[in-house]
Amino acid sequence: MTGDFISNGNSPRRGPLTTRGIQGGPGGVMTAEAGVITGSLTLRTRWDGRLALLEIQYDGATEWYVVRGSPLSACDEESVTRTHRAMVAAVQRGGGTGVPHIT
Repeated sequence: MTGDFISNGNSPRRGPLTTRGIQGGPGGVMTAEAGVITGSLTLRTRWDGRLALLEIQYDGATEWYVVRGSPLSACDEESVTRTHRAMVAAVQRGGGTGVPHIT
């Protein structure tokens, strides 16, 4: 995984999963508020025990944008972590991606 994967105790229950320094692929990431964003990005995934909210920002910025398709149902910590990692890969691919479908 490219970028620095940071989590608060490696558990989505203890805080958001965050990956910094992801280089967005051509076409970037589709957000609800700003449309497509590209460049060096930070992904944050927050979980309330049933829904995962994926947000993205430009590295070093303060404003977060909700990734298209978020929030989504997530029944356990493993699925939240899997979704976060799949989203990192999707950001790297670009193509105006939203939240990937995980099976």
